[in-house]
Amino acid sequence: MLPPRELLPDVLPTERLTATARPVPPIREQLRRIPNARNAMSVLGVLAQSFGVIALAVRIGHPLAYVVAYVLMGRAFALYGILGHEAAHRLLFTRKRWNDVIGRWLLSYPSFTAFDAYRRAHMAHHKDEMGPEEPDFMLYAPYPVPPDSFRRKLTRDAFFVSGYKNLRGLVLALRKPGPSRKVASSILAMQVVVWAALWAAFGRWWLYPLLWLAPWMSAWKVINRLRAIAEHGGMTRSDDRRLTTHHVRQSLLARFWMVPFNTGWHLAHHVDIGIPFRSLPKLHEELVAAGWIVPDLEYPNYRALWRALASRPSGL
Repeated sequence: MLPPRELLPDVLPTERLTATARPVPPIREQLRRIPNARNAMSVLGVLAQSFGVIALAVRIGHPLAYVVAYVLMGRAFALYGILGHEAAHRLLFTRKRWNDVIGRWLLSYPSFTAFDAYRRAHMAHHKDEMGPEEPDFMLYAPYPVPPDSFRRKLTRDAFFVSGYKNLRGLVLALRKPGPSRKVASSILAMQVVVWAALWAAFGRWWLYPLLWLAPWMSAWKVINRLRAIAEHGGMTRSDDRRLTTHHVRQSLLARFWMVPFNTGWHLAHHVDIGIPFRSLPKLHEELVAAGWIVPDLEYPNYRALWRALASRPSGL
């Protein structure tokens, strides 16, 4: 999975980039600006889309509408997750208190994520990708895998096995004293709020388990795995981020379903984790202009990368 050395030209530093590929201070200062009002609209948009999808399915009333809503709710959790990720980096709002309150209660808890624990694990991920403290090492390391192994992983995701394990862990955390119980209780309390809101708004108790809980346990798990392995699957520990993180050409369809809010420019994100999501395409342009990212380093689409990730012959 690692790119050959000829695709990793040694062109740094330049006038605009440091030896680690991060922008020099004047450029970095411009890229680090956080647009609070626009980000607030993005948060409201995520809430409107997720509840709006359910409302539209109820209004149409046809079984096919519920099927479409089920799939779209998998995407909705991608929206919650990526904006929650932005808040974990303290890049969603300039005021720390608002950043964390909104990241915790409006984005992470509705999507079953323990915000503070996720932040700690995610910062460990960024500190040393594929290193000994990498929390997601076993998710990324085995690739490429045989095609049948790849299918089994996605099947477990699609048919609730992965989701059940996550949900069970959340319930078991209620038995633990201290912070774990407090966070698990907060997440479950938010789920009760969502359930009550849907029931009160539409008079159907089953909307929450059908169009909130179940998509999170299945459709979202498939989307999340496909995105995660496309970021780091089969890569290695290195100071050169081109060896830790894939880059895939971004399409409108992929950005809609799987990598919203510019998270598909993931190599740029790992080059400088202090750059907000709206500026990641600009940082990527800087990396390309410097000759640090060359065209052949880029996968043409996610399908090509997934094929490579599932290319190991069986028995090896």
